[in-house]
Amino acid sequence: MEIYLDNAATTRPYDSVRRIVSETLDSDYGNPSSMHGMGVKAERYVKEAAEIIAKNLKAEPKEIIFTSGGTESNNLAIIGTALALKRKGNHIITTVIEHPSVHNPLLFLEENGYRVSYIPVDSLGRIKEEELLEAVCEDTILVSLMYVNNEVGSVLQLSELSRKIKEKNPSVYIHADAIQAFGKYRIYPAREGIDLLSASGHKIHGPKGVGFLYVNSKVKIKPVLFGGGQQKGMRSGTENVPGIAGLGQAVKECFSDLEERIRKLYEIKEYFISQVGEIEGTSVNCIGENIKDTAPHILSVSFEGIKSEVLLHALEDKGVYVSAGSACASNHPGLSGTLKAVGIQKDLLDSTLRFSFSGFTTREEITRTVEILKELVPVLRKYSRR
Repeated sequence: MEIYLDNAATTRPYDSVRRIVSETLDSDYGNPSSMHGMGVKAERYVKEAAEIIAKNLKAEPKEIIFTSGGTESNNLAIIGTALALKRKGNHIITTVIEHPSVHNPLLFLEENGYRVSYIPVDSLGRIKEEELLEAVCEDTILVSLMYVNNEVGSVLQLSELSRKIKEKNPSVYIHADAIQAFGKYRIYPAREGIDLLSASGHKIHGPKGVGFLYVNSKVKIKPVLFGGGQQKGMRSGTENVPGIAGLGQAVKECFSDLEERIRKLYEIKEYFISQVGEIEGTSVNCIGENIKDTAPHILSVSFEGIKSEVLLHALEDKGVYVSAGSACASNHPGLSGTLKAVGIQKDLLDSTLRFSFSGFTTREEITRTVEILKELVPVLRKYSRR
């Protein structure tokens, strides 16, 4: 029995997604920029996907730009707006717990004369609001914030934060990295004061290698890819029709049963917390008084006295797949900056695993996972003390 609990890294595609991807590869494989019938068929998939996404954001299809995934969406949002607004100001605000696909573009901009403020978070992974608002100034052009943190599942109240930021400087753009939030919440960017929003297909049971950036029609943004002028010049390159069609289908399925799926995810998460808490020397991170103040699908757990990599591979040997943090940071191993920022005690920084769930996760899988942990943890601790 294999148990997959690494859904914050990637998800298993829906059957309907695999079917539509296969369809566009097998028969409707035309170039969407071609003027003949095959091209028109391919273009229809792109248009339909944009309409599905826009409907679920209460946006316009023209406000959806398809990308290769979350990383490109974040880069386009941050670098594209910084370039467009460079005469207006050079100050950008973010948090200390952002994903590398936000953090690294900001480092690039710092190297090119922009000023970036990194706002700390509290022990639950929530941004320190007072410091955020103090940082907003006349030169601030962009605030880029994670809707849901990918390691600990903390949730930022972006609607309220956006309102307060724009009260201080109405011209500031708000970018939401919603890669872990889209498909878990009903997000309406225009209502919430979000000007740009990034999402990724493979986090919501869609294909890898495709995502989108919502760009409010009033936002000034420059492209970062140049070529044939596809997508109104905002993202040149032949559209990934199979990926886009699969993304559209994933969004359709994801939002068709959203409330019931999220209810079940919280049940799974609560059950896991209650069971793993029976293991001596474990601690659940960034969970406050109300579990629903956190994301439904992400749980960070520290296991005293055991290296996270050792426990991860021991679980893998038993057919349980989890993560030691962000999958995107796996090529640069080291202690998690997010765990440091939320104040996890030093001896637990390298003893923490992320368990992440999906609609396919069952209560039986959680029960079995905890049974395996109860077998492994005492043995591994015994060996680690030698």
